[in-house]
Amino acid sequence: METWVLITIAAAFLQNIRSVLQKHLKGVMGTTGATFVRFGFGVPFALMFVGFLAFGMGYPVPLPNSGFAGWVVLAALAQIGGQALLIQMFGHRNFTVGTAYSRTEPAQAALFGLIFLGDQLSTGTLVAIAISLVGVVLISVARSAAGTSALLRSVFSRTSALGLASGAFFGLAAVSYRGASLSLNGPNFMMQAAVTLLAAIVLQSLILLVWMWFRAPGELARVRAAWKISALVGLVGATASFGWFMAMTLQTAAAVKALAQVEMIFTFASSVLIFREHVNKREILGCILIVAGILVLLLV
Repeated sequence: METWVLITIAAAFLQNIRSVLQKHLKGVMGTTGATFVRFGFGVPFALMFVGFLAFGMGYPVPLPNSGFAGWVVLAALAQIGGQALLIQMFGHRNFTVGTAYSRTEPAQAALFGLIFLGDQLSTGTLVAIAISLVGVVLISVARSAAGTSALLRSVFSRTSALGLASGAFFGLAAVSYRGASLSLNGPNFMMQAAVTLLAAIVLQSLILLVWMWFRAPGELARVRAAWKISALVGLVGATASFGWFMAMTLQTAAAVKALAQVEMIFTFASSVLIFREHVNKREILGCILIVAGILVLLLV
C-alpha cells in the first residue's frame, strides 16, 4: 500500500478523535474558542515536528520563498473562511442540507488542483470521488426529516450556496497547502509538510487570537481554564494536519480528500460505539458507498 494512503487513513482517524474532543470543549467555551484551540495549542507540537526532523533526523530546514508565503496565506484564510461559513450554516433551519453540499470539497479540490497546479486525475479517481461523494451526502442528510428530496429541492437555496461555498474554501485550502509544500522543493515530503504546517498554524492562531481579543475577550479566560483538554486537542489536531500535509505533498489534494472521506466511517463508528446513537438505513448505505469509492480509488 502506498505511503500517502496509510498517512491519510491515520490522519482521518486522528481528525475524528480531535472532533470528539472538541465536542467536549463546546460545553465550556464558544465556537471561536474551540476553533482557536485547534490551532493555538497545536503550535508547540508543529514546532516539535520541525525540530525533530531538523535536529533528530538531520534534515535541512527549507527557506520559505515568496511563492510559499502566498500559498500559505491563501490556504490559512481559505480554511478559516470555510469554517466560518460552515458555522454560519448552523443558524439555518435546514443546515443539514448545507452541510451535505459542503462535502463537495474533494470534487472542488479536483477543479482547483487542475486550475492552479495542473494536477491531472484519472477517470477512475473521478469515479471514486463521485461514489464517495454520494455516500457522504447520504450520511449528512440521513437524520434530517426532509432527507434527500429536500437536498434536490434546495439546490438554489441560501443554505446550499453557503455549503457549496464552504466546500469551495476547504477545497481551495487543500490545494493551496499542497502548493505551499511543493514550492519548498525539498529536502523531503516530511520536512516540507512540517514547515508548511508550522507557518500556517502560527498565522491562523494569530488571526483568531486577535479576533477573540477584540470581539470575544471572555473566550480567552475560558480557553485558559480548559488548557488540559485543549492541549490534547492541539496535539491530535496538529498531528492530523501534519499527516494531511504529508499526504498532499505526495499526492493530489483531490485524491487525498477523497480517501479522507473514510473519516465519515470513523465518525459513524464513534456515534454508534461512544454516543450510542441510532443507525438508519441511509447511514448504512452511505458508509457502503464511501467504502466502495475508496476501493475504486485504491484499485485504479
